[in-house]
Amino acid sequence: MTRPRTDSAQGLPDVGDHNREHLDRPGPSGMLGIPKWHKMWDDAVMRISILTREYPPFIYGGAGVHVGQLVSHLEPRCDLVDVQCMGEPRPGATAHPETFPTGANAALRVLGTDVAMAAAVPQVDIVHSHTWYTNMAGLLTSKMLNIPHVVTAHSLEPHRPWKAEQLGGGYRVSSWAEHTAFLDATAVIAVSEGMAHDVLESYNDLDPDKIFVVRNGIDTDDFYPEPDTAKLVELGIDLDAPLVVFVGRITRQKGLVHLVRAAQQFDSDTQLLLLAGAPDTPDIEQEFTEAFSTLKATRHNVTWVVDMVPRQDLRRILTHASVFACPSIYEPLGIVNLEAMACQTAVVATNVGGIPEVVVDQETGILVPYDPAQADDPQYVSRFETQFAEAVNSLTRDRERATAFGKAGRNRCIEEFSWDSVADQTINVYRHAIQTFAS
Repeated sequence: MTRPRTDSAQGLPDVGDHNREHLDRPGPSGMLGIPKWHKMWDDAVMRISILTREYPPFIYGGAGVHVGQLVSHLEPRCDLVDVQCMGEPRPGATAHPETFPTGANAALRVLGTDVAMAAAVPQVDIVHSHTWYTNMAGLLTSKMLNIPHVVTAHSLEPHRPWKAEQLGGGYRVSSWAEHTAFLDATAVIAVSEGMAHDVLESYNDLDPDKIFVVRNGIDTDDFYPEPDTAKLVELGIDLDAPLVVFVGRITRQKGLVHLVRAAQQFDSDTQLLLLAGAPDTPDIEQEFTEAFSTLKATRHNVTWVVDMVPRQDLRRILTHASVFACPSIYEPLGIVNLEAMACQTAVVATNVGGIPEVVVDQETGILVPYDPAQADDPQYVSRFETQFAEAVNSLTRDRERATAFGKAGRNRCIEEFSWDSVADQTINVYRHAIQTFAS
């Protein structure tokens, strides 16, 4: 856990060189001065309620992956880890359907679910909400039980204006809910230094002392190089030709349309495999489908898989990829890049958000500059897509370099992004929040 440094002139975190001390050495250390062995009381136990929309096995994004891993690593460290989620019933959690009020805007139904969720939380020491979907449930629980509320910022509504296409007026509701919960929370966890910067830039009325950086993690015992090629053969992949892989949802945020257009400029022997589903809106689905059809008309070696593949098959696909492509135009951290790196695959990604804190340019992959402020300039977007294609081609043409990047990426995952470390740092934020709330 680190605290973002503050630029005194702007009041924003400095995302350059920063103090990466952890809280796991004897004596005062890190920002909080709470070493890992510190306990606020003898034989302390901690009871936590985790509020989330996604929870395994029903997950569709990075926040769901994060929560699933965090819960499993908190359970051995805590007396109770209660989980409240949304959607279908599932083991290990209390699930709440998003059905009330019937027929209402999706954002209003989320708030209805938040009320039900808050009413179901047992007596705990701290409540921890993830994403705007449960932030208001966390705020209500905090008031009802008189306990501290910690929020984790996996993304920010002000940085996702395209969600207005999905939610209509509900986007104003989701933005209000997020902002209100952040201001009221005892602590805000950002999943990267870039996200910490964005939080304060978006919500400049938020106390910077509330913000702590705890990066996402990766389970390198779950994601690792697995050379079996059966799934690739089933998908019709040529094992002797370069392969570029994308994994993610069909959303504006993930930049998939940019990748499909960039692929027009890939070397002719380079294959493209898209594991892409769950479009945000019919308009986005249509835009992507048209772009893919245009690409498919000129290249025979492109494949689109809509259904989610099992974890084992995903490992095998990532392992065999020459390059993993992440063309996101907004990405707080990017767990998917960690998954690819853990499978020892080189990454080509946009230089946005928290991605540079994961992918080290010219060491574990290549970062391609992208300026969201120029997203409406067709000439700029075309240049960006060309630069992305050039970066991909430079690695598919140089397998030795791509292999070196892949090995460096897996080593970085092992050394810098363990979930045990994430859990320890998160508990230290909890302890600090309990102290702050009590005072």
